[in-house]
Formats: sequence, structure tokens, C-alpha cells
Amino acid sequence: MRISELAKTTGVDIETIRFYEKQGLLAEPGRMENGYRSYTTAHLERLSFIRHCRALDMPLAEVRRLLDFMLHPTRDCAEINHLLDAQIARVRARLKSMKALEKQLAKLRAQCTTGHTGQACGILQDLVAAAHGEACACHA
Repeated sequence: MRISELAKTTGVDIETIRFYEKQGLLAEPGRMENGYRSYTTAHLERLSFIRHCRALDMPLAEVRRLLDFMLHPTRDCAEINHLLDAQIARVRARLKSMKALEKQLAKLRAQCTTGHTGQACGILQDLVAAAHGEACACHA
């Protein structure tokens, strides 16, 4: 199949597919007589695997390690467990950060509860104050 078909089937952009090839995550495809790349079912399966890992927000370095484990199926999977534990920890840290951001935004939103001019808007006043290095509601 051609790269456009592979992209459509997997939902991965053509440029991303080429990037994965350059990074060695996806094997270079063969070429047809007309010079077009010719991707196989193996490319499709590997790219789908990579896409799934990326959908789980795994860094490419971790995806590369998982792909290496696929090439060596008899190796102990303890490293895979550690890899996933580290990813879970990263996600939990981001969730904590996002909850803190939500609280900050809610405090900022509370600075302007009724409609009026921008000049009298508590949100804008707080943002301008923060830009000048002053205290603001969201970073009290």
C-alpha cells in the first residue's frame, strides 16, 4: 500500500510516518517500480502499535523500548512494568498540575462575576497586575 493509504488506515499523518521512518521506529518500505513507497501489513501493524502507545502519551523513547521488547519476546517483562509505572506517575503528576491550574483559573474567574466594561473587569486587572509582577488572585 502507498503512504497515503497507510496514513488513512492508521490515522497517522504522512509527515509523522516519514518522521518515524527517520527515527528508525518504522522500517523503510520497499519501492514500487514507479518510485512510490510500498508499505506492507507489517508496517501497518507496527504503525498501529506506535499510534496506540502515543495515544497513551508514551514518549517515543519508551515506544522504542517497547518495540525492542517485541523483537525479543523471551526477555523478562519487568522493564515493561517499570516503564508503565513511570508513565502512570507522569500522568498522575500532570493530573495534579491540571487540578491546580483549574483552581487558579476558578479564582481568577471569581474576580469578575458580572458583565461590565473591560476597564472594570477584575480578570483583566488581575492579569495586568500579574504581568507587572504584582500579586494576583490565581497566584495568591
